[in-house]
Formats: sequence, structure tokens, C-alpha cells
Amino acid sequence: MTMTPDEAAWFAESFNRLVTNVEQILLGKTFVVRLGFTALLSEGHLLLEDYPGTGKTSFARAIAQSVSGTTNRIQFTPDLLPGDITGVSIFDQRDNEFEFHPGPIFANIVLADEINRASPKTQAALLEVMEEGQVTVDGISHPVGAPFMVIATQNPIEQAGTYRLPEAQLDRFLMKASIGYPDRASTLRILDGAGVAAHSVKIDPVVSAELVVEMAQLARTVHVDPTINDYVSRLIEATRSATEVRLGVSVRGALALMRAAKTLAASNGRHYVVPDDVKALAEPVLAHRLVIDAEAEFEGVTASSVIAQILIENPPPTERQAV
Repeated sequence: MTMTPDEAAWFAESFNRLVTNVEQILLGKTFVVRLGFTALLSEGHLLLEDYPGTGKTSFARAIAQSVSGTTNRIQFTPDLLPGDITGVSIFDQRDNEFEFHPGPIFANIVLADEINRASPKTQAALLEVMEEGQVTVDGISHPVGAPFMVIATQNPIEQAGTYRLPEAQLDRFLMKASIGYPDRASTLRILDGAGVAAHSVKIDPVVSAELVVEMAQLARTVHVDPTINDYVSRLIEATRSATEVRLGVSVRGALALMRAAKTLAASNGRHYVVPDDVKALAEPVLAHRLVIDAEAEFEGVTASSVIAQILIENPPPTERQAV
């Protein structure tokens, strides 16, 4: 079953309501806000990396508040243990059996604040739940439900006492985004509201958790022409053969790009994917999955520049495949 034009129009209207709601908090950052909801409705996870004070936590909180579901915030610290996230089994003397007590990961939207401050052992506690939507404790699996999204934040500075996310976990984030500093007009609007603390600003939910699940399912039905599949395949293969890259994009990354492109198309009121959808998402979906060769990195090569060059060298299709 393929999405109809009427369904695409309804999807775009609901998507825009979500974006408008969050823009009350994050001023002048429409593209980043759209990326956040694209990740949510693509059933993926979002990594926000930016300098302190740019609104990462406020953005993540605003996304959570826009959805009428359950939300939890986990402050990652060096002494945080895996059980503090997933939950633990505690022996009940009255019933003479172990009882599972869920951790904060059991919510529709989970904010993992400063995720790189926790030890690798604790970071690894997220691997299963981010990929399979369940937590296994003492051999028993516990589903976290749907929708489920992890929004993680980290700072690119102050690396002392932090633990870099391993490639296996980075690959589980559908996309990585940076907010950046606001423009002058947005800064003036922010300063006008300087008397209100950022954490005290609340926005009303505009969609239910059930509607998010419905929209995510609908996004899967967006039509993809075979030429678009071929285009994505060429881009992925190019990341693996680039001389500056030690590790290219995985199959998971290719699927993530396609899922996100479908959602982006629907958010623009289209029931089909166009090459511009893929190009717009290539950098946020693929760049964090690349491992740049040490020598190339020393010379100033970045993952973003590699993706930009690959997009130039691999032109998009100009015609649909004949049926």
C-alpha cells in the first residue's frame, strides 16, 4: 500500500503543527526542528552535539512536551550504572520471587543529557534498547513500547572526564545534528524573554503518542522510485571507497537514510521521494557514521566535507525509471 496525496497532505499538516509548537522554544532554527521530528517519525534516535548554551536540552525537552506521551530525563555522570538506566530485579521476600523495577529508559521519549560523561559500560546499556526497543534483565526481555526515541546531547568541548561514543552506538542514532547560535533577530527575541528561566517554559502537546505511531507507520508507505534506491546505493558505496575514510556507512545507515527521506517527503506534502530529500539528509544521517583516516583527519578532512564531495561526484537521477 502506497501513501495517497490526501494522506501526504494530512501528514504535512500534522508535522508542521509539531514544528511550529517547538519553534516557540527554539527560535530561528526551523531546519533543525524539522530534523528532530523527522528522526522521531522515522522511528529513529537523535544525537545533538553543540557548544554549551545553544539550547540542546531545551530542544529535546520541547520535542518531548509536544507529544502527549511519557518522558524521562537521564543526567549521565561517571558514576551512573547500567541498572540506573534499564532497571533492576529486586527480590520480594513476601512473594519469594524477583520483581523487575523499570528504569527511566521506559518512556516514549528519553532525554540522555551529556551522554558522553558516562562510562562505556553504562553507554552500552543503551545498545539493545535503541536497536530492538526492549531491555533484557536476568534473561527476561521487557519491551519499552511505542513510540520510543532517545534524544542524546553532548558537548564537543570539555573532553576531560568524558568517554567518546563508540562507532557501534553512533550507528544506532538515525541522525546527528547541531543547533548552532541564533541569528541577530532571534537573539533579540530571546533577550526580550530574559526574565523567564528556560527550564520553566512549557509548551502544550499537539499530538498523542498513538498519533505519532500512526504517522510513523504512514511514512513507511511513501513511494520510492528504483532510481532513488540506486542513488542511495551509489552514495553509500562511495563512502566505503573514499580514500579519506577508514570505515564507511553500514547497511543500517543506508536503511536509515531511506527511512528519513520518506518521512521528509511526507512532511513536505509529497507521497513520493525526490533526490533533494536524500541530498538534504545525507550529511545529518551519514556523516557521524564515517570513521575518517587519521592522516586525512590531521590534514583537516571532516566527515561532513567527505559527504559533500560524494554528493558532488554522484549526481542524482533526473528521470524516473520506466515502468
